[in-house]
Amino acid sequence: MIIGARLARSASGSATVLVVVLVGVLVMVALLGAAGAGVLVAHRRASAAADLAALAAADALGPGRAGTRACSAAGRVSAANGAEMMSCEVQGDDVLVRVGIEARPITGWWSLTVPARARAGPVSPGSGP
Repeated sequence: MIIGARLARSASGSATVLVVVLVGVLVMVALLGAAGAGVLVAHRRASAAADLAALAAADALGPGRAGTRACSAAGRVSAANGAEMMSCEVQGDDVLVRVGIEARPITGWWSLTVPARARAGPVSPGSGP
């Protein structure tokens, strides 16, 4: 009987420690999941901004138009979508645009720039549906 009482006293509080450790692990998993979701959303926004900027640049590059207007149009569209244009290159009839969006997955701790790129140009004859 004395041995059982000693074992019971030595194990008292161990469940509390286990619960605290498990709650800590769950909080870390939740924070990592939220950070990953924040980066994923920023990537989707950057991709959409790059696509729209490239389409605007290709439209501004149209037949008989100057190439300098293309990159300024891309810059305006990317800024309107919350992205910073990192580069814009006119390559023949195509335009290659690179943009970046600043992501703050866990507010106040750290941030990173999520890049995206897109290419747009005229549709070649016979490539349609």
